[in-house]
Amino acid sequence: MEYAENILGTIGNTPLVKMNKLVEDLPCLVLAKYETFNPGNSTKDRMGLKMVEDAEADGRLKPGGTIIEGTSGNTGMGLALAAITKGYKLICVLADKQSKEKMDILRAVGAEVYVCPTNVEPDDPRSYYSTSKRLSEEIPNSWYVNQYDNPSNAQAHYESTGPEIWKQTDGKITHFVVGVGTGGTISGVGKYLKEQNPNIKIHGIDTYGSVFKKYHETGIFDENEIYSYVTEGIGEDILPKNVNFEIIDHFTKVTDKDAAIYTRRLAKEEGMFLGNSAGSAIKGLRQIHKEYGFTKDDVVVVLFHDHGSRYVGKFFNDDWMLEKGYINEDGSYPEEDK
Repeated sequence: MEYAENILGTIGNTPLVKMNKLVEDLPCLVLAKYETFNPGNSTKDRMGLKMVEDAEADGRLKPGGTIIEGTSGNTGMGLALAAITKGYKLICVLADKQSKEKMDILRAVGAEVYVCPTNVEPDDPRSYYSTSKRLSEEIPNSWYVNQYDNPSNAQAHYESTGPEIWKQTDGKITHFVVGVGTGGTISGVGKYLKEQNPNIKIHGIDTYGSVFKKYHETGIFDENEIYSYVTEGIGEDILPKNVNFEIIDHFTKVTDKDAAIYTRRLAKEEGMFLGNSAGSAIKGLRQIHKEYGFTKDDVVVVLFHDHGSRYVGKFFNDDWMLEKGYINEDGSYPEEDK
């Protein structure tokens, strides 16, 4: 008989899927690392479990404890699977720009959810960063995860996602493309892949309103780059310790509109019902081709983080898309941003 001891045993070993329609004009082979096959439907299951297990091992997380984390939703789900299986309480703190579906899903798996305003500075006491820290100080026997600076985040991808991609491509991967938020995925995967072949290019997808691209290129943390944006799960107004800028070769920024359009196109043209950051990633991949030019010998792996079910009320809702100006009255798409 083949079975997992519990749901945590099903994390990882997600498939690579060839992309077709949305990249048919590109000369290279484009493969999607399809992370929604994880039990919590996102790549964050990997680091959620790793962070919990490492905290158990060194005593930061004790029996009967409460796990506290600021999350855009997916890390919360990964932590919830670990908390349920291992017997911990979970408090998730979200910014109010996150989809209602994400909040409802976290409550469905037993998490207590706090919602904080998006448009405040990171050090504002109302921010989801500050609220998470405050709760961890107030609640006895609690552990603040801090995925942004927790080294177990990147380590999870160094130990699992990177080796999987290397094996699945038979070592032929030439480019890795992924959206950057906490930095754990790009840094962990990138470190592993460059250890196997230092010529592999690591591309980060950023969004307008985030500091990553300019900081990578100039070393300047420019507060003028920071403003509110619609795209979920990527970009930051801080510099997480998990972002290893030395491993990343290049950043490209994708607009909210293009991210939204390509999220819908992935569903309708590739049968890939994915989250908003996937739209950013595939549009960003196309921008990278324009800038650098992939060749027929290139094998490009793009990682898709999470599932479309978390965005049904927004990016897959015609009224919401029309209100934002991301689709025309007849349902067609406006011209792509340059």
